[in-house]
Amino acid sequence: MANSVVVLTGAGISAESGIKTFRDHNGLWENYRIEDVASYDGFLRNPGLVQSFYNARRAQLKEASIQPNPAHHALAKFEQEWPGEFLLVTQNVDNLHERAGSRHLIHMHGELAKVRCQKSRRVFETFDPINPDTTCVCCSQTGQLRPHIVWFGEMPMEMEQIFAALERCDLFVAIGTSGQVYPAAGFVHHVRGDARKVEINAEASAVSLAFDELRRGPASREVPAFFDEILRLRKSQ
Repeated sequence: MANSVVVLTGAGISAESGIKTFRDHNGLWENYRIEDVASYDGFLRNPGLVQSFYNARRAQLKEASIQPNPAHHALAKFEQEWPGEFLLVTQNVDNLHERAGSRHLIHMHGELAKVRCQKSRRVFETFDPINPDTTCVCCSQTGQLRPHIVWFGEMPMEMEQIFAALERCDLFVAIGTSGQVYPAAGFVHHVRGDARKVEINAEASAVSLAFDELRRGPASREVPAFFDEILRLRKSQ
């Protein structure tokens, strides 16, 4: 029976809550070139465009219709009831896991509801629009705030902690991931050889063959069922 659990979540879990994803038709990225809004060079070329793009994505989080779904709540419940080690790593930049109650959580690609001062590296939570004329509260200068987002070419956050947890875990679960974005797509190859590896996805991912067990269906249905099963097994021992 597992003692240490690592869960990776991707866009599929938030899509069921209405968050527009990277690859979907009519997604928020559709009318933008990735290099213009998701790279530091793009930010230097046109900071106003980049800030406007992330302002729109940040504003979506405040819409009444955007709420954690049963998959988010099931992971928070599991974390609260699980007696062993648990780490939730998400590729998503929304705040739905936190709103559901998850606490032992790493946003490896950053967070929409935060901005970072480029001079001090301090991070601030905000839902307000940011523009090139916004004054930073720590350095009192304009033009220093950037989205607290990992752009293409930048190193994902907390990688040392993530890999240490992967090497210790005996259950690894990937939920709603495409298996196309690295380094997250390679996490399944970093867990111990005897660890149980489970993929929960609506369809096959690019790395499905690396998993021991595949569960197909919407995250809002499959995630609560799977983690309730794990808790029942633990309690029966």
